[in-house]
Amino acid sequence: MYKKFIFCWQLSLVVANALIIGLLISCLSIRDANRLSDYSPNTVLKLPPSSNNPRNSEGDFITLKDGRVLFVYSHYTSGSGGDHDPAFLAGRYSADGGRTWTTEDETIIENEGGMNVMSVSLLRLQNGNIALFYLKKNSTEDCIPMMRISRDEAKSWSDAVPCITDKKGYFVLNNDRVIQLQDGRLLMAVALHQIPGGKWENQADLYCYFSDDNGQTWQSSSQVPNNTDIITQEPGLIEMKDGRIMMYIRASGGFQRLSYSSDRGQTWSHIEASNIPSPLSPATIERIPGTGDWLLVWNNNDGSNLEIKDKRTPITIAVSKDEGKTWEKIKNIHADPDGWYCYIAIHFVDNKNILLSYCAGSQSQKTHLAVTENTLLHIKWLYE
Repeated sequence: MYKKFIFCWQLSLVVANALIIGLLISCLSIRDANRLSDYSPNTVLKLPPSSNNPRNSEGDFITLKDGRVLFVYSHYTSGSGGDHDPAFLAGRYSADGGRTWTTEDETIIENEGGMNVMSVSLLRLQNGNIALFYLKKNSTEDCIPMMRISRDEAKSWSDAVPCITDKKGYFVLNNDRVIQLQDGRLLMAVALHQIPGGKWENQADLYCYFSDDNGQTWQSSSQVPNNTDIITQEPGLIEMKDGRIMMYIRASGGFQRLSYSSDRGQTWSHIEASNIPSPLSPATIERIPGTGDWLLVWNNNDGSNLEIKDKRTPITIAVSKDEGKTWEKIKNIHADPDGWYCYIAIHFVDNKNILLSYCAGSQSQKTHLAVTENTLLHIKWLYE
């Protein structure tokens, strides 16, 4: 009887230990799964259209001094959601690094344009103020970037300053496009599509406007040279380590195009092909804080897949350690062949997380630019 008792006791210990080990493994697996899911991209805000809100699109982020993140985007109020329909600039806030967002829009800028206001860039200036840039669209012959300044963390804004006064026409400044050089100069790259009395040109004239007084006055560069029939549109800028500025350009021909300035944005080299395969769709490139690496978000679509040829899908992310000479860590965020992903904003929340915003509509549902989606991802996922 005693031996039988000892055997049962030992068996119970074995079973108990097995259960404990199993439970520990299970807990570790759950913890690891949670850790991995925390690293992977997660949709944190989706703004679909509704009956009196046919489109939500083209936004940008700014981190306020109290730690909140402000997201400002174009909220359309009527029409079919076309580029020229009425819209105002709306804001949403996150108090937890972009994981959750307020549910009601706050009006940031009323619709002061004859058509709308749209295409937001937010920038923390070196003097501590916040600059808000947007397009004021009065007509197809009158659309120019405007700038307002906030000195109280986006509670109020200064009167609007026009950023282009030497020319008239329909200028496009994409969202999340204005940069400040290390020496303090502000730069924006724009595309001129139509002048008063002229016709619309898909092959836009590209310029860079710059300011040395924190945006109070602006001057124009010379036109970016292009003696080809390649369509150029929606340029962006990034400062290089050697002091040059690289302009990356939405273009026809299957690749993004590039131009370079060695004089702080005043003159530019002739456009040239990049190593970034792309449909006629904009890309966004920004430097990752603390590493010097570049982050690229774009439609990695070279046209070889006929199902998605010329479509703005997938939306892809990549890293360059040599300022765009090569790209690695290439991963899709979304690869739905029915998706339509574009007009990307990149925001580095801290040393760990990245916020992305982009249009994320459906081709079959004809909501191409009508849906805005914000995604949060961990920088470790970027480098995995």
